[in-house]
Amino acid sequence: MEEIEKLREIERAEPEKLKERTRLRREKEKVDEFEKFTVECPECKSHTLVRDYERAELVCSDCGLVIDENFIDQGPEWRAFDHDQRMKRSRVGAPMTYTIHDKGLSTMIDWRNRDSYGKTISSKNRAQLYRLRKWQRRIRVSNATERNLAFALSELDRMASALGLSRNVRETAAVVYRKAVDKNLIRGRSIEGVAAAALYAACRQCNVPRTLDEIAEVSRVSRKEIGRTYRFVSRELALKLMPTSPIDYIRRFCSGLNLKGEVQAKGIEILRQAAEKELTSGRGPTGVAAAAIYIASILCGDRRTQREVADVAGVTEVTIRNRYKELAEELDIEIIL
Repeated sequence: MEEIEKLREIERAEPEKLKERTRLRREKEKVDEFEKFTVECPECKSHTLVRDYERAELVCSDCGLVIDENFIDQGPEWRAFDHDQRMKRSRVGAPMTYTIHDKGLSTMIDWRNRDSYGKTISSKNRAQLYRLRKWQRRIRVSNATERNLAFALSELDRMASALGLSRNVRETAAVVYRKAVDKNLIRGRSIEGVAAAALYAACRQCNVPRTLDEIAEVSRVSRKEIGRTYRFVSRELALKLMPTSPIDYIRRFCSGLNLKGEVQAKGIEILRQAAEKELTSGRGPTGVAAAAIYIASILCGDRRTQREVADVAGVTEVTIRNRYKELAEELDIEIIL
C-alpha cells in the first residue's frame, strides 16, 4: 500500500513540475526577448540607444526610432527647483566618482559653523570643531599614494575645466591615471605629464578629440613630453585607440566660426568623399578638417577667410591652402574665389 501511495504522489507531482518548468522557460524567453529588444534597434540594428528620462522613451540615436516608451524612471520621486531644495530633499550622498582620490566615499566636515539643524555652534564648542576639521583633512590624505592621486586628479580637473570637457571625459581620464598608478608607470615621470597624457587618451577614447598643442597650452609641461608619455602609457596599458578622424573636429570648428548647420553638413560630406578616395590618410586631421570647412563655407555662401579658419583650427594658412587645393582637384569641386 505504501508503495502504491508513493507512486500516486509521484504521478500527481509530475504535472506540477512540468507546469513549473514550462512557466520558467516562458519567463526566460520573455526576458531574453526584452533584453535583445532593448540593446539593439529593430529598425537599423544599431546598439547606440539613448534613454530619455524626461519623456520616458528609449530612442535609437542613429535612425531616431522610439523603441520603448513609458519605462520606469530610476530617479527621485520628488521635484526640486533650485540647489537648496535639491540638497534638503536628497536622502543620499553624492555618487561615487573617480575624479576624487577617495572616490567621494569619505565624509567632509563643512566649513560653516552650524549643526545639522542649521543652528550656530556655540563659541565653547567651536574650538573642538576646528580641531576635528583639521584632523579630518589630514586623515583624508594619509599616505604618499593618496597625496599623489589628490594632486594629479585636481590637476586633471583644472585642465579639463580649461578645455571645457564633459564629466565622462574627466571620469575616463581619472580611470586611465589610476591604472597607470597601479602599474607603477608614474615612477621617474612628472605627475603633470602623466595627467596630461591621461587626459589626451581620454579625449581620444570618448571621441572628443583635442590636439596635443591644446593639451600643452593648459598643462604645465611641453608638447613633446606629453606625446612621449602618452605613447608610453598607451603601450603599457594596451589602450586600443583608433586614429582621430577629421570629421570629429568639424562640429567644434564650425561652432568656433559661427557657421550654419548647412556648412557643417557639407564639410562632413566632403570629408567622407575624401576618405573614400583615401585623401585623408597620412595628413593631419585638423588641417584636412579646416580645408573642408573652408571649401564648404564658400560653396554655401557663408564665407570665412583662411586666416579665420586657421586661427580656430590651430593650423597655418599654408596648410589650409595646400589641403583645400588637393581636395578640390581630386573631388572635382569648382571653387569661385
